[in-house]
Amino acid sequence: MGLLNSVSFQRLQGGLDAATKRQSVLANNVANNDTPNFKRSDVSFESFLRDQESGLKATLGAKVSDSRHFRFGTVTGMPAAVVSTDETTSMNNNGNNVDMDREQALSAENQLRYNSYVEQLNSQITMMRTVVQGG
Repeated sequence: MGLLNSVSFQRLQGGLDAATKRQSVLANNVANNDTPNFKRSDVSFESFLRDQESGLKATLGAKVSDSRHFRFGTVTGMPAAVVSTDETTSMNNNGNNVDMDREQALSAENQLRYNSYVEQLNSQITMMRTVVQGG
């Protein structure tokens, strides 16, 4: 078991990857603000992670000592960020559905989320360093 292979590190890495992908998608939305018939995209990750956590929260955990044992009580996979395109709405007469105010607000929210993931990651590394160094 590696120090950086824990579930919490995997979740933080998934969150950072999703925030990075979301920023790229939001930048693409802004860049195509005036493109006729362009449809905005968004990234979903946190809702998948929340659903996975609530669906797999077991009341009884099991220690697995053999790969043939059934696993329960643990999360075995990390959901991937999914890019979805909103094809149903239109904001302008040209068929485009990019709202610049909304994109800027989502970008600011994404930046705060990214910063919180980095802060949490730094906190966990500091805790590990303290444990390894003995206080």
